[in-house]
Amino acid sequence: MVERKAINYPGHEAGLGGRIWTPGLKVGPWIFLSGITSVDYDAKKTVGIEERSSGSLTPPKKDPEAQWRQVLTNIKSMMEQAGGSMADVVMANVFVTDMHYYYDYEWVRREFFVEPYPVCTAVEVGALVHTEWMLEIEVIGYIED
Repeated sequence: MVERKAINYPGHEAGLGGRIWTPGLKVGPWIFLSGITSVDYDAKKTVGIEERSSGSLTPPKKDPEAQWRQVLTNIKSMMEQAGGSMADVVMANVFVTDMHYYYDYEWVRREFFVEPYPVCTAVEVGALVHTEWMLEIEVIGYIED
């Protein structure tokens, strides 16, 4: 059987919140990252959403560009933890709560990927696990030994 090695969030030994899943797996040369979000794991908060005082009736300001950048930074860290780089990402499927957020990805991903870009499917979804998350990316990578 091929060895399976866990790939965790930057600076964490296991998935957050006691959940019974692994953020990423390395199976042979293949890398699988589950829906990676815009959480800054050092600050323990979601990037790209304005913090509001409790009881505020004004919706928080959203910054999808900042969320994309944090998601891709997290993916980069996890790929490096697995012994690879962003050049080893072959598929990056995107889930957004509003397709308008996808347009920022078109520009931000050029900071992280080079041609030929990973294949990508973009899907608008009704919601993600946490309301402050506007987007997430699941990744498949391949690292030659």
